[in-house]
Amino acid sequence: MQPVEKNCSFTQLIEFHVEPHRHRALVSALSAQTERLAQAYGGFLSASIQVSDDGSRVLNYLQWQSREAGEAAFRSFERGEEDFWQLIRAHQARTVTFGSYQVLHSLERSRDNALHCNLVG
Repeated sequence: MQPVEKNCSFTQLIEFHVEPHRHRALVSALSAQTERLAQAYGGFLSASIQVSDDGSRVLNYLQWQSREAGEAAFRSFERGEEDFWQLIRAHQARTVTFGSYQVLHSLERSRDNALHCNLVG
């Protein structure tokens, strides 16, 4: 599938596989790191950190206004500005999987309980 030129946002997913007893500390560290990214890089939209039922997988979901904004923040990981590799070592992640996605459709519920759909294309 060819990426669509005009997109409404860009998402990065980072999945960590850890020992279940380590997930709470990893979630805390990711929360602090995500807040720093949100403050330091323009184009940040939202983030969430999720844990599997068994505690062995932690998913960090970051959404940006554009691919460029997300990639600028990710480059800070590569340069070590956010101590991302130290975070992986400190929490003894067995594997870390990175995924980048262009958002083509989203659906949200507003405060007035209406559904809002954004299509791109």
